[in-house]
Amino acid sequence: MPANLSQSVFSAEQVRTHEPSAAEQSAVSMYTLMERAGQAVFEQAIKHYPHAQDYVVLVGVGNNAGDGYIVASLAKQAGKHVTVIAAAPDKPLTGDALTAQKAWLAVGGEISNYDPLTIKTADIIIDGLLGTGLKSEVREPFTKVIKTANDSPAPIIAIDLPSGINADTGVVQGIAIQAELCVTFVGIKQGLVTGEGRAYTGKYEFADLGVGQAFIQLATPSAALINYDTTQGLAKRQNNSHKGSHGKLLCIGGNAGTAGAIRLTSEAVLRTGAGMVKVYTHPNSALAISMGRPELMVTTTNLHAALEWATCIAIGPGLGQDSWAKSTFETVIQHFVAHNKAMVVDADALNLIAQQSAPIALKNTVFTPHPGEAARLLGCAISNIESDRYHSARKLAETYSTTCALKGAGSIITDGTKAWVCTDGNPALAVGGSGDVLTGVIAGLIAQGLTVEQAACFGVILHAKAGDIAAQRDGERGMLPSDLFTIVRELVN
Repeated sequence: MPANLSQSVFSAEQVRTHEPSAAEQSAVSMYTLMERAGQAVFEQAIKHYPHAQDYVVLVGVGNNAGDGYIVASLAKQAGKHVTVIAAAPDKPLTGDALTAQKAWLAVGGEISNYDPLTIKTADIIIDGLLGTGLKSEVREPFTKVIKTANDSPAPIIAIDLPSGINADTGVVQGIAIQAELCVTFVGIKQGLVTGEGRAYTGKYEFADLGVGQAFIQLATPSAALINYDTTQGLAKRQNNSHKGSHGKLLCIGGNAGTAGAIRLTSEAVLRTGAGMVKVYTHPNSALAISMGRPELMVTTTNLHAALEWATCIAIGPGLGQDSWAKSTFETVIQHFVAHNKAMVVDADALNLIAQQSAPIALKNTVFTPHPGEAARLLGCAISNIESDRYHSARKLAETYSTTCALKGAGSIITDGTKAWVCTDGNPALAVGGSGDVLTGVIAGLIAQGLTVEQAACFGVILHAKAGDIAAQRDGERGMLPSDLFTIVRELVN
């Protein structure tokens, strides 16, 4: 069954390769596609910025420029005041872009050179400077045009993707357009939905230009987009179920001085709906955990018995890396290897794994690294992780035989074969303890019978959506991870 095009992402090469064939199969010329792209951008401009009168359209020398000229022509015909500024006016256009340029001139349009004052006083800016083929750093004259556009108070609509963004990784190639809205065509570019690309894209709208049905038959998505609104929730519980029906989960962590981390994880497990939750923690942390939440069972001794009791495990939050932590970690890994119980691995448990002389294959697990932990696991710099988040997540999954949830803007979940990107979430979640809650949410879902892949995807979604609701209610600043508990409970029900 074909994938849903609006919930899938593709590489730039896939779109470039298959777009002409999709157009041919749909009996559409490539110039008609360009006209439809320009129409889609103009329609979104009118929809989102109906009162904008002064349009500035920034164009380069490729097909994005052609789209820009179409937008300019439509805006002029609609009675808008339109200025087209060519970043490289001395470079001639070719093909469909040239045809679009001639159509602009035919309706009485003019082409202006770089004019910072015009850009800064615009009501709206249309970015048609650079397209999906960009692989190197942005150079002059584009650099100064992008900087001036970003400094303008006017909202910017990016055509297909913000100029300066790598379409596949989302990495900023030196400088990039800071768009408020992006209209992307045929297939959603995978770089728009994660890392820096997500931050520079703003809100995105997708237009298949009438060739989507043909395109999805030709191209296999590189990842699926997931969010709370498009995800099926948990099944209704049986009336005769009991606490043992919903899992027995053991949370391991909370070294001396870091009881709060495992406390957040364990309550998140409860709020997600697990039946029974036990915490194995450092003796100095037991009182703080049990006083804060009496529903938790807390133990500091006989780890073997606690592991035998559990149906699944969460390890890492507040674990530390001292002798107590290492001894605890080794016992848990030995038990896991012998019994293959599902396990969520986070924080210092990931750091201890990274210290092993060789990678440990841990099937039936979920790793939840932030970029720093991911870098330690792969023996590279954080910049290497962020320079290609898709590749990094996939390599982690392959190296450790795990399901990896690489956290960050547009968290990526992958088992090494399939990949998913969460489109929910916001900067309110960028606070200490947020990841501990995520670990608990994923573990709580596994306890209730979801597979590690299902739990990783739905857990990331629940956590992100809860953050969105908390931010809508009270703002992005000052949110506490514990604020998510009641919202997570609402969402799972």
